[in-house]
Amino acid sequence: MVKEELEQSVKEIASRIKVLREIEEITAAQLAKELGFDPAEYTAWESGEKDFSVGALVEIAARFKVDLSELLTGASSKLKTFCVTRSGQAPEVSRRPMYGYWNLAYNFHGKNAEPFLVEASAETENKPINLNTHPGQEFNYLLEGRLLISISGHEIELNPGDCVYYNSSEPHGMKALGGNAARFLAFVF
Repeated sequence: MVKEELEQSVKEIASRIKVLREIEEITAAQLAKELGFDPAEYTAWESGEKDFSVGALVEIAARFKVDLSELLTGASSKLKTFCVTRSGQAPEVSRRPMYGYWNLAYNFHGKNAEPFLVEASAETENKPINLNTHPGQEFNYLLEGRLLISISGHEIELNPGDCVYYNSSEPHGMKALGGNAARFLAFVF
């Protein structure tokens, strides 16, 4: 996705969230406080000046009882019994320049968790880890490559087959190691 398309997508998502908030007649400050977000950061998100983290979007979707896919695309998910996402068919959720996120259950209605395939590009290795927080919990299972994950100041190296489950309200972030991209499954609860 080119920069202009990503910026437009961020603004559309922010607009959908603002409408949901206004329907419930709560202020941006009230919503930020309720969800444990920094009010200034939330204001930057909702104005479209800054991109939402995936974790923040998951929390906002849960708060307003809408599916994440509805926030991202404006379309409602329909499937309630099961959904199949074929290899290479998961829609990409572009959130950060050096990370790819693919929503693995985008069309299932009423999910209890958001499953993603995530790829940290090889370029992340030479960058500082960008930490974020969001309410809830997260599970990451490394499929390929090597990944350094930081959780609340603890740095853990993961190799294929390794996994970690953590409180995502603690500062966390990750980057690829070894000069190659790292691909992992991430479940946000």
